[in-house]
Amino acid sequence: MIRSAADSDASGITDIYNHYVSKTAFTFEEDEVTDAEMVRRINEVQTAQLPWLVATRNNSISGYAYATKWRSRPAYRFSVEVTVYVDPGSERLGIGSRLYEELLSELRASGIHAVIGGITLPNEASVALHERLGFSKVAHFKDVGFKFNRWIDVGYWQRNL
Repeated sequence: MIRSAADSDASGITDIYNHYVSKTAFTFEEDEVTDAEMVRRINEVQTAQLPWLVATRNNSISGYAYATKWRSRPAYRFSVEVTVYVDPGSERLGIGSRLYEELLSELRASGIHAVIGGITLPNEASVALHERLGFSKVAHFKDVGFKFNRWIDVGYWQRNL
């Protein structure tokens, strides 16, 4: 089931996210976050009238996706950056695809035009997900992140709704 996130989902979301913080370079965050910080982030997204969705499976959070403003200047108001994370034990079950499909549907209904996804490279699974959903690569920045004692590239994929 996919639904809007609630504050009570923060612990499950935090558990998923902190795995990626501590074990991968898929996020450039280096310190794990608290449940309280996750509640703050969820509220910030929802206060901006943007969706934060969760997928549940067996009564627990199996993934989440959300959109944030792309930039703060008024001319960017129809552009967002999107993010999706799936519980490490729930990969390859279509959860990420279903979350993104619902997220894109809600963004389209709200009048969003450009959707941008940043991907730490290499990440074949994330690239495949974005391209399967109609995103195209529009940028590649070399050595812009530094985590786990190595330089990391980031690519950007875009889809107009």
